[in-house]
Amino acid sequence: MFRNKTYNRRKLLIIFTVVMLILLLLAGRLVYLMVFCSEYYGQKAEDLHERERDIKAARGKIIDATGTVLATNRTVCTISVIHSQIKEPERVVEALSKELGMDTETVRKRVEKVSSIERIKSNVDKETGDRIRDYGLEGVKVDEDYKRYYPFGSLASKVLGFTGGDNQGIIGLEVVYEDFLKGANGKILTLTDARGVEIENAGERRQEPIDGNNLHISLDYNIQMYCEQAAKKVMEAKSADGVSIIVMNPQNGEIMAMVNVPEFDLNNPFSLVQEESQPQAEGDPPQAEEALQQAGEEGPGDDTQERLNQMWRNPCISDTYEPGSVFKIITASSAFEEGVVSLNDHFFCPGYKLVEDRRIHCHKRIGHGSEDFTQGIMNSCNPVFIELGQRLGVDNFYKYFQQFGLLSKTGIDLPGEAATIMHDKKNVGPVELATVSFGQSFQITPIQLAATVSSLVNGGNRVTPHFGVSVKDSQGGLVEELQYQVQEGIVSSETSQTMRMVLEKVVSEGSGNKASIEGFSIGGKTATSQTLPRSANRYISSFLGFAPAEDPQVLALAIINNPQGIYYGGTIAAPVVKEIFANILPYLGIEKKASPKTKEDAGEP
Repeated sequence: MFRNKTYNRRKLLIIFTVVMLILLLLAGRLVYLMVFCSEYYGQKAEDLHERERDIKAARGKIIDATGTVLATNRTVCTISVIHSQIKEPERVVEALSKELGMDTETVRKRVEKVSSIERIKSNVDKETGDRIRDYGLEGVKVDEDYKRYYPFGSLASKVLGFTGGDNQGIIGLEVVYEDFLKGANGKILTLTDARGVEIENAGERRQEPIDGNNLHISLDYNIQMYCEQAAKKVMEAKSADGVSIIVMNPQNGEIMAMVNVPEFDLNNPFSLVQEESQPQAEGDPPQAEEALQQAGEEGPGDDTQERLNQMWRNPCISDTYEPGSVFKIITASSAFEEGVVSLNDHFFCPGYKLVEDRRIHCHKRIGHGSEDFTQGIMNSCNPVFIELGQRLGVDNFYKYFQQFGLLSKTGIDLPGEAATIMHDKKNVGPVELATVSFGQSFQITPIQLAATVSSLVNGGNRVTPHFGVSVKDSQGGLVEELQYQVQEGIVSSETSQTMRMVLEKVVSEGSGNKASIEGFSIGGKTATSQTLPRSANRYISSFLGFAPAEDPQVLALAIINNPQGIYYGGTIAAPVVKEIFANILPYLGIEKKASPKTKEDAGEP
């Protein structure tokens, strides 16, 4: 009996001790959770009862050299519904269908969907959003945010680019400078009960958005407009497939204009140009808006997407072509730099030059006869430049291609730049060397040609073509001054001066005389090349000019694709640059001075 009582006491003591230990552990855990983890679990509990909605940040503006805003924002609204808060679903469906112009069944499906928050439509104009707000519908949220807006429609469309449904850059400067422009979205946080219904009088917390920075660019609205007008005029007159124009400062690489017609409407970028029968009313049509919302998700069909990609493509940087006789500037610069030619050298052109077993013709089939080098470049004589190529040889020619930067991309601040398509050096024979010397049998981009010639006539400094100048905040404070690489001394100052002098004679007395403007000294070079296959008889006419010839401050390259009828560069492309220069030289403050009288047309390249 005594032993049983002792045993029971011990058993009870053990049980009591175990229970006390458990209670102590529980109490310790409770103290730990309540004291040391209170902030963490309090935040977790709050998160469970908070509903979050984004507030879009205002995207930074794109501002041109004159202070003109080329890309800005419009206040728009996003219409959403919170299922648990809707008390009159039929009234909600009816009101939203009416105001948003949407199919009733589409709206009904979204209204009846059980979710914490369901978006009905975004990018709704503010007036419509205000009308919906005035209905006082419970469970309907109207949040204001921003949509990208381009005040000048199609102006410089392939340069500026556009944004997608989430206001992110898709092409052009919009995507290259995304990190500067995008800003940081804010949030609206509202408290709800366990059923997801907002708690009255609980208020809401706002995390304010941070606006994006403004991008200041070198593109000049007025010069861009002059160039677009000139491009459209010649495109219509010559029934051409397209026209590209680049205007840049050859001293620092700043691009003042880049035109690629036909352009497209930046406010309606998913509408194919050839399908637009009439101008769109202000604001996006429903189908374009839906396309914008879906961009990056399912996207348009393969065929439509390919056509859109072609429409958005920037030929100045993404398309290569045979430059033709403008490339003779590079050949001549290489020959002067290597010392294999002088201004006093004499040549003879019978209308062709025999290379191996091939007769390579000059554009003047009867020949130019005896001529010195200056006359050879004024006449754009192929046999003269074939001989220069032979004097240089393959190794030296490729040495200067590398030295001038032709075998690398320019580094322009736009996406999608193509590289030069050049023969592998080991595959270059006498015929290939001959054709390359006057600008055929290889391809480069227009921007590469403009940048390279700029570097050869500016004293010999290889510049990086670019648009971005600086980034500033919304108050105008400097965030970053954008810098670009300059490679000095790619040719000597003497070679550069010689090239400026002979190219001025091309315009004042030679084949480029249709670009001459009384009172201004202009240098330049004409070109006419064929596309492949040669049997298609499709031509590319071009002219590159710069002014003033003795100290270039502006350089322009005009390219006309597949002009009908007369297609010579000196006849149809040189007048385009003349028209542009006539407008922009006084605008840029380049003063008139006495200039030599021009001779009559000296022939075509």
